[in-house]
Amino acid sequence: MFNRNRSLQRVAAIVSISLVTGCSLLGEESSDDAGPIVVGTTSAPSTLDPAAAWDGSWELFRNVYQTLLAYPYGSTTPQPDAAKSCRFTDASSRTYRCELREGLTFSNGDKLDAKAVKHSIDRIKAINAPTGPAGLLGSLDQVTVSGDNVIVFQLNKADATFPFVLATPAGSIVDPDDYPANALRKEDGIVGSGPYRLEGYEGGRQAKLVRNDNYKGYADLKNDAVTIRYFQDSGDMVAALRKKQIDITYQGLAADDIVALESEGDTGGLQLVEGAASNINYLVFNPKDKWADRLPVRRAIAQVIDRPAIAHKVYKDTVDPLYSMVPKGLTGHSTGFFDDFGKPDAAKARRILADADITTPVPLTLWYTTDRYGSDTALEFKEIKAQLEASGLFRITLKSRPWNTYVLGYQNGEYPVFGRGWSPDFPDADNFIAPFVGEQNALGTPYPEKEITQVLLPRSRQESDRANVVKDFERAQQIFVDEARLLPLWQGKQYLAANEDISGGERSLDPSTIMMVGELYRKTSW
Repeated sequence: MFNRNRSLQRVAAIVSISLVTGCSLLGEESSDDAGPIVVGTTSAPSTLDPAAAWDGSWELFRNVYQTLLAYPYGSTTPQPDAAKSCRFTDASSRTYRCELREGLTFSNGDKLDAKAVKHSIDRIKAINAPTGPAGLLGSLDQVTVSGDNVIVFQLNKADATFPFVLATPAGSIVDPDDYPANALRKEDGIVGSGPYRLEGYEGGRQAKLVRNDNYKGYADLKNDAVTIRYFQDSGDMVAALRKKQIDITYQGLAADDIVALESEGDTGGLQLVEGAASNINYLVFNPKDKWADRLPVRRAIAQVIDRPAIAHKVYKDTVDPLYSMVPKGLTGHSTGFFDDFGKPDAAKARRILADADITTPVPLTLWYTTDRYGSDTALEFKEIKAQLEASGLFRITLKSRPWNTYVLGYQNGEYPVFGRGWSPDFPDADNFIAPFVGEQNALGTPYPEKEITQVLLPRSRQESDRANVVKDFERAQQIFVDEARLLPLWQGKQYLAANEDISGGERSLDPSTIMMVGELYRKTSW
C-alpha cells in the first residue's frame, strides 16, 4: 500500500479532498496570460447531443450546458443553477416546481425561458435514444409551463430523487431553435447556457472552451478558457503532462502512472491529488448468450473471481475490491457477494457447475473497451481470463473495441460477457440500482426484475429521508447477488495529476466525480 503520511510540503503532495474542504492548494489565483488551462483525459465524448448520451460525454456537458439544479462545491444535494428556486409543492413528492432566474440566454444570445426547458426534457423522452438518458426520466409524466419562468414537473409516482435527476446532464437545457424536438441534432458544436461555450471541437482529439459571458448561475469561474485534450492511452497523457503540453489530468491515470508519480517526491515537479470516489467497475452477463444466460455459470464465475488480486496486481491498490453494486460510502451499501461466496474457491465453483450437469470447460467470450476506462482495462481482463482458466472450468476468449463501436455492440446484444464502469449520476444508492434494471437501462441489456422496479424502488422513492430506505436497498442488492446478472469488481479512487502551477483540482470534482473545470487556475506564487 502507499505511504499516506508524507508531508504536504513536498511538491508531489497527496491531498485528500475530504481534508481540504474550503481550502485551495498553495498560491493565489492568477490571470490567464499563459493561455488556456489544458486538461487531459482518456474519456472522449461519444456525442454532443444530451438526448443521445448517458455516459462519459457528461464530463463535457456539465461545463457547457446548464441544468436547473447543480452541485456547488461542498454540496451533496442539488442547488439552483438556471433555476432561482425549485421545490416539491405537495407532500407526496409528485409535483415539482421550478422558477427560472431572470434574463437567461443561450451562448448564441437566444432567450432561455420555461418553454426551452420543457423542450429540452420532452425531447429526451420523445427521441428515446438507445444511448440516451430517457431511463432516468421514468417517473416523469408531463412538463407544463406558466409564463416565461415557471416550469412544473408532474410525476407519475412519488420520486424523492427527481431533483437529483434534474441536476444531471440529462437535464441539460438546449436551444429549441437548434435542437429538433423529435430527432438528434446533426450539426457540429453545442448551443448551451453553461459556464463555458464550445469554441472548437475535434472529435476524439480536443474541445476548446471559453468563458460564456451570457452565463447566469452559481459557478464562479477561476479562468477564462480551458482546452480538453482526449487521449487513447494514459501513458501518452502522462508523457504530455511531463512535457507541460497539458496542465492537469482528469480521467484515465493508470496504476503504474500513479505509483510513479507518488514515488517521485520532490523531484517530480507534479502534484497528485487523491479523493474518495464512488465509481465502480463490473461485469455484465448477457441473457441472449446460451452460457451467460445460465445462472450456475454466472455463480461459478462469481465464486472464482479474485477481486483483491485484481486490485493489487493490476491496479497496485489504487482501487478497492467491491462486493456490491452500491459502493462504500453510500447509505445502503452491503457486501452481499462476499457474504454469499466468500473467498475465491475453484472447488466450490466446480460443484456449482457439476450440480447443473454443465460440462467444463465452459467457453465464453469477454469483451472490454480499449479507450474509456484507462490503459489498465486490458490488463484487468487478462487477469480475469487467467483466474477463470486457472480454475480449469472456463475457456476464455478476449475481444475489445474502441468505445464508440463498443457501445453499439453491447446495445445490439453482441457480447456474452462485457465490462462496464459506472460513475454515479447523483450520490444516492438508487443510482447504483435503478439504471441497471428494467426493459430500458444503461446497459442496453433488458433486466426486468419486477421486485426491484415495481416494489423496492417505488417505495424507496417515497422517502425524502434516505436513511429510511436502507432495507429496500439491501434487498435489491441481495437480488443482484442471487441472480448474478451483474458482477461488481472494484471501486475506484479519484486521482488528478497536475503541474505545480495549477490549483483548484481538489475543488473541481462534483459528487458524481465530474470535473468542473471552472475551479482550475494558475498560481502566482508558492
